[in-house]
Amino acid sequence: MKLLNKTNRIYLAFSLVIYLLTAIAFYQIIRLVIYDEVENRLRVEKRDFQAYVRAHNTWSNIPYFVENKIEITPVNSNSTRQEEFSDTLILNRYDNELSPFRQLTFYQSIQGVVHRVEIRKSLLQTYRLIEVMTLAMMLFLGLLLVGTFWFQNKLSGRLWHPFYDTLSRIKGFDLSSGTSLALEKPEITEFRELNDVLQKMADKMQQDYRSLKEFTENASHEMQTPLALINAKVEQLIQNEQLTEIQTHWVESIYHASRRISRLNQGLLLLAKIENKQFNDSQSIDLSSLLSGKLTDMEEVLTFKKLSVNIQIIASFDVVLPQTLADILVTNLVNNAIKHNQTAGQIELVSTADQLYLSNTGGVLKSSPERLFERFKKESASPDSVGLGLSIIRQIGDSYGLTISYEETNGIHRFCLERVVR
Repeated sequence: MKLLNKTNRIYLAFSLVIYLLTAIAFYQIIRLVIYDEVENRLRVEKRDFQAYVRAHNTWSNIPYFVENKIEITPVNSNSTRQEEFSDTLILNRYDNELSPFRQLTFYQSIQGVVHRVEIRKSLLQTYRLIEVMTLAMMLFLGLLLVGTFWFQNKLSGRLWHPFYDTLSRIKGFDLSSGTSLALEKPEITEFRELNDVLQKMADKMQQDYRSLKEFTENASHEMQTPLALINAKVEQLIQNEQLTEIQTHWVESIYHASRRISRLNQGLLLLAKIENKQFNDSQSIDLSSLLSGKLTDMEEVLTFKKLSVNIQIIASFDVVLPQTLADILVTNLVNNAIKHNQTAGQIELVSTADQLYLSNTGGVLKSSPERLFERFKKESASPDSVGLGLSIIRQIGDSYGLTISYEETNGIHRFCLERVVR
């Protein structure tokens, strides 16, 4: 949910509660004021009644009191009680419906006999007045709420426009494109300061990215060239027939060490390039077909190691990857399945639309499966392995929306590739 929508919803809910409480308070205040007015009039009529009784020592249904609904009933008790107000309903003789009345009850002695006197005033007009005033107030409050919410929504949209504009520009910013992030200078101080900070961060990141890219490119060239020269010269030296057996052994050791440094350098530079997303030619690739073709290309090696291959392509496993990285990923998976297999073992490739499995027979894993994809983590002690093959596969997956998992069951080692669901 967007921040603007969240703010508007909270504001609307808060306003509804405030307006509802205001309407209830207004209704109660109007009701108390009207009741106070009616009760004052009832007290005036009480005094009129008592004055009439004191003057005549009797009671007569004169029209004044009849119109104002008075009822007098003799009571047996001589005790004096306090007056009290109450609401009551009386049947209207004209329309045969119950009508609301406010009633004042007090006790008056007439000719030596205590009578309970009930004087009533109709509340019908009062209730109608309260209803009209309440409806009018709710209508005005409703219009005020709608108008305020509309204004708040428009105002917030204009105020937050620089923020969403900045967010949109950051989403479209590509570090490797070479184009600088261009942010506007909004009038609002907080947004202007935010854009200044983001602009500095983006410029620093772009500068660091260019420096790192230049370093990896230069290191790749400057280190590989002398290593290739050393390997070539050492190979020529090995072919020299004048070397003694001990000298030949030393030269071969130098050659293997040089080759290992060269592979290690290539692997680390490749990891740096993948982490910095220096491969920009991503395209849709059928990884199952590429893996199947790689196994076919390795037929001589498979035959030499007496490995049988079983391929089940149920559906193609399509991914979006640079072609170079797809080749490296497939090569590393196949090399791993061959290198850690057993003589006369098996390799099985199973492909579905959502998953790609490559399994091989082999010995029991010596290290923890969770550490299998760590850099320089080698399962075998072979000097040919630099321990970066599976790390490169994991880094390619992390950078291009793939997950790779490993499990071992009864000597069957299975690697599974899946697309990350975003």
